[in-house]
Amino acid sequence: MPRIKIDLPARFTFATEIPVLAHHVNWAGHVDNAQLAVLLSEARIAYFASLGYTQENVEGVGTIVADMAIQYVSEAFEGETLVFDMAADDFNKYGADLVSRVRDRDSGREVARAKIGFVFFDYAARRIAPVPGRFAERATAA
Repeated sequence: MPRIKIDLPARFTFATEIPVLAHHVNWAGHVDNAQLAVLLSEARIAYFASLGYTQENVEGVGTIVADMAIQYVSEAFEGETLVFDMAADDFNKYGADLVSRVRDRDSGREVARAKIGFVFFDYAARRIAPVPGRFAERATAA
């Protein structure tokens, strides 16, 4: 299987900072791979909040993570603050990708790249839903 390679968008429309805490670090002294996925999920929630949404309510429908890919670039350590630069990309009828570059705030060192594929979901009908037009407008204009 080829290695994952995530291409970054031309520009990011959102950034949030999250400190690396002791529980994010594994026995080797760096951020654990599973914890990086957790941190990316926190950043995703902040991204939706920046547009005035929750992951449960985006113009009346919710969101579901369909897939996630992480390309690890360098270690991150307790005490560092990570910056998650994000942008919605590759829209389709039912969702999009949220592409992220993760970097150390102080040094600028790239830590990881990630892609979170998500779809919109009508929880009342229990089926995927089309991308809300207002969300697409706001996400691409930000």
